[in-house]
Amino acid sequence: MKGGRGIENPAFVASSPDTPRRSTASPSSVEASVLAANTQRADSQPPENQELQKSPEPPLPSATGPGSPERPGPESGSEFEEGPCGWGTFQPACLQRCNTPQGFLLHYCLLALTQGIVVNGLVNISISTIEKRYEMKSSLTGLISSSYDISFCLLSLFVSFIGERGHKPRWLAFASFMIGLGALVFSLPKFFSGKYELGSLLEDTCLTRNRTGCTSSSSSLSSYLYVFILGQLLLGTGGTPLYTLGTAFIDDSVPTHKSSLYIGIGYAMSILGPAIGYVLGGQLLTLYIDVGMGQRIDITEDDPRWLGAWWIGFLVSWLFAWSLILPFSCFPKHLPGTAKIHEGKTCQTHQSKSSLQQTDQNFGKSFKDFPAALKNLMRNTVFMCLVVSTSSEALITTGFATFLPKFIENQFGLSSSFAATLGGAVLIPGAALGQILGGVLVSKFKMTCKNIMKFALLSSVCALVLSFVFLYASCENEPFAGVSESYNGTGALGNLTAPCNADCNCMRSYYYPLCGGDGVQYFSPCFAGCKSSVSKRQPKVYYNCSCIARKIEISPTAASSRFEARAGKCETRCTNLPIFLGIFFTAIIFTFMSGTPITVAILRCVNQRQRSLALGIQFMLLRLLGTIPGPIIFGVTIDSTCILWDINECGIKGACWIYDNIKMARMLVTISVICKVITICFNGLAVFLYKPPPEGADVTFRSQNSVVTTVSVECDLNKSRN
Repeated sequence: MKGGRGIENPAFVASSPDTPRRSTASPSSVEASVLAANTQRADSQPPENQELQKSPEPPLPSATGPGSPERPGPESGSEFEEGPCGWGTFQPACLQRCNTPQGFLLHYCLLALTQGIVVNGLVNISISTIEKRYEMKSSLTGLISSSYDISFCLLSLFVSFIGERGHKPRWLAFASFMIGLGALVFSLPKFFSGKYELGSLLEDTCLTRNRTGCTSSSSSLSSYLYVFILGQLLLGTGGTPLYTLGTAFIDDSVPTHKSSLYIGIGYAMSILGPAIGYVLGGQLLTLYIDVGMGQRIDITEDDPRWLGAWWIGFLVSWLFAWSLILPFSCFPKHLPGTAKIHEGKTCQTHQSKSSLQQTDQNFGKSFKDFPAALKNLMRNTVFMCLVVSTSSEALITTGFATFLPKFIENQFGLSSSFAATLGGAVLIPGAALGQILGGVLVSKFKMTCKNIMKFALLSSVCALVLSFVFLYASCENEPFAGVSESYNGTGALGNLTAPCNADCNCMRSYYYPLCGGDGVQYFSPCFAGCKSSVSKRQPKVYYNCSCIARKIEISPTAASSRFEARAGKCETRCTNLPIFLGIFFTAIIFTFMSGTPITVAILRCVNQRQRSLALGIQFMLLRLLGTIPGPIIFGVTIDSTCILWDINECGIKGACWIYDNIKMARMLVTISVICKVITICFNGLAVFLYKPPPEGADVTFRSQNSVVTTVSVECDLNKSRN
């Protein structure tokens, strides 16, 4: 020892004394106490641990993320390289106001908002337009939607492991670049596919026409599929650091009791993103696809040939994402005060026998340590229980996010657009409110790791009880000609064709619901036998329909108040919609109320140096077990309730037109209950298995300079020191 300077250790030797960034070193008293604690424990430790402690520790190299390498501070004994906000020697005073957790959170929220707008908003609302414009099947557009999750799964483990010791804000600058690039690439097919050519208008009334044969055509436009997939892969590459390294950086920079609040706000913004994306995309789809090209068109949005300007939103998102690259690149590796915050944090890592293996100081800095680090986390039973519970919740939430509008549309007889609006009005605010509320409650009551898991367990139980609302909302199907009702006593159930429309040669692939004056719903004006219509009235009305009970010849004039049928579905007799939406909104709040607490519990129950990798594992399994199979399972389940399929001239089955409402409600309740029970079981198992550090010990992270990757040894070292 040298006076008051502490222990001479190669790990604490300064490598660059003239650096502009300030590194916070541990006080000499802490170093001395750590040495004393190690001496006291020497007699009781196994021989291999004694030999490991006696061996000198190699110096710590500086690991950074994308960008120029970070220069270590004058006392590299501390891993917290705090510094001012800026680029090199250019450090304006005005930027230092943003060099706080609040400033970083603001930019994190903007990037999460942009990512949500593009991935879960604009992409989803543009899929149907892309299908029509580039002549793709639904299975191909489904591959486009899944490409984001595939990219995220492939990269999450590696990015989180490599970026843990790197410069996390620069990783987020890289994420901003990739999200912007992905949005730009996704919009490129619009500029290389030429102008959109209008086809001929399809007549929807009963006309004597020759039946079209089975024809198959292939178009070169479908080759743009690979461009859309590339855009989604780039978006997934950008989303990976955002939700792994970004979340870990926020947890680094704030006290323990505030971490849940900050993370909850960030996650809430990522949920609000899809809502803004749907609103923005919906407004842009009211513009013609070739807007700005000087092309004059004579069709309106009601025309089936209309295609909207789906690509504009992606260009706006590209510019906004790239505008965040500079702000993220100016943040230091650690915000000022990070070291002081870590001195006051209490270790809550799960104590288990599998974590008693001690490793050297450089563990995790080489990619060769990746298998060992992965194995260490996978053997953490509490962590794995929490991951399975979040995956089960993700399966439900993604399934309902995809198919809730379809459920509302069929149960309550609403239009697709209005059902989607109601679904978004319930899901988005409820999810955002649940994330924020969960974070606020955990922060307000300063819950420990075990209490956080108990809180999440209680929220899941409440959500399970409320999920039975689907049984209350189930309504019987309205009368449908050819499905549940006959055509005035003619025809057979299950067959849309009857003697009254046999000469019309109607197409079963053209679904345009019609409500007759007799209160029966018809598949289309053609199947209702309607020969004339007036389009000036809203909704469009039809006359002289041979399949509807009224047999009076009516002159098709706009002033006539009498008509035989009107466009749209018949009004439903189900009046439970307001109560259903209210209860389901509450269920969504309780479901997402456990989201932020579970993330915080994962950050607490694993090694301090493996938090980013833990989040990477969580998001990878969450997608493999939740978000990817969720829509598939819900889709297969809902399709099993179909009673009328779209079958084209070639006999190929397409989409489902009519569902059995009662059966659909029961199937959705079954899925919800099964997933909720899995969530509750694994949450309860995590609470039961969790073993906190011994009570009464002031276990902190102040001895992080003497690195041990296994958490229980790290906590015991701190306890002995105190």
